[in-house]
Amino acid sequence: MKQILVTGAVGQIGSELVSALRKRYGKDKVIATDIRMPTDIELRDSGPFEFLDVLDPHHITRVMQIYDIGTVYHLAAVLSAIGESRPNVAWQINVNGLYNILEAARQYHCALFFPSSIGAFGESTPKDNTPQDTIQRPSTIYGVTKLTGELICDYYCKRFGLDSRGLRFPGLISYETEPGGGTTDYAVSIFYEAIKHNKYTCYLQPETRLDMMYMPDAIRAMIELMEADADQLVHRNAFNVTGMNFTPEELAAAIRTHQPEFEIGYDVDPVRQAIADSWPNSMDDSAARTEWGWKPQYDLAAMTADMLDKLAKKPTLDGQANVARGR
Repeated sequence: MKQILVTGAVGQIGSELVSALRKRYGKDKVIATDIRMPTDIELRDSGPFEFLDVLDPHHITRVMQIYDIGTVYHLAAVLSAIGESRPNVAWQINVNGLYNILEAARQYHCALFFPSSIGAFGESTPKDNTPQDTIQRPSTIYGVTKLTGELICDYYCKRFGLDSRGLRFPGLISYETEPGGGTTDYAVSIFYEAIKHNKYTCYLQPETRLDMMYMPDAIRAMIELMEADADQLVHRNAFNVTGMNFTPEELAAAIRTHQPEFEIGYDVDPVRQAIADSWPNSMDDSAARTEWGWKPQYDLAAMTADMLDKLAKKPTLDGQANVARGR
C-alpha cells in the first residue's frame, strides 16, 4: 500500500482524520502536513509530519519525492467567515493551493480527496432538500472557491483521468478541535459555553435552519468515499452528505435535556447571518447513499449527549464542567 498525504493536518478536520487514518492503515503510512507545527501530542508523535505550504509547488513536489504517496486528502483551506474578511487570502489558498495539489497528484498518479461545502450553493439554489445536481451561484468568496474546486477537480478527472472525489460538507461539530472561524461554528461553541457557563450567546438568529454533521461521521464518510469502488460512482465532486438538521433553538433544547438550566441568547452578526441565509436549509444526500452506501450514525440527540460527555472529560474544561453540570 502506498502512503497517504494529508494537507492542513493541524486544522479542525485534519487532526482527527490523521488519527483515524493512522489507526486504519498504520501510523507510518499517513504523512501529516501543515504550515503550522502541531501542538497536539498525538498528532505530533504518532507518525510522520512535514512542513508543507500548498502555495509553494516545490514544497509539494519535495514531499512527493520523499514519500511514496498514493492518496492525498487536501484539507488546507480558509473558512467562510475568515474568507469574507480576507478574500484575497481565501482565493490564494483555496484555489491556487488546490491547483498546486492537483498538478502534483497528476504528476505522481495520486488519488485526491477535496472537501467542498454547503457554501458552494447560493441564494438561487433550492433551499429545502437541495438536489445533488442543481444551480450553484454562491455569494461568498468561500463558496466561490469551493465551487471552483468542484469544477477543477471534475476537469482533472475528465481531462487527465485523475481519481478525484469529494463531499459537500454541512456544518461540522467536534469535541476534539475548538471552533476555527466558520459560520456554523456556533454549533461547537455552544457546547463549550454550556460546559463552562451554562449559557451561550449565539451570532445566528434562533430559527436559522442548517444541516450539520458530527465529526466521527464526517471522518468515516471521507474514508468510505475514498475506499468506494470507482465503477459505482456516477458523481465525484462533490457528494451532498448530511447527518442532522436543526436550528440554534432546537440545539439549545437538546442541551437542556442534559442541563435544564442552560440559557441561550442572541447577538446576531450580520455577516455570518447573511452567509447562513445564502445556504440551503437542508440537502438531499440520496446520491451518496445510493452510489457508495453513505449512512450517518449520529442524530441530534446522540451527538448532543456525546459532545457534552466528551467535553466534560477534557482536562482544560473539567473543573468548569463540574460547576456547570451540577456535579
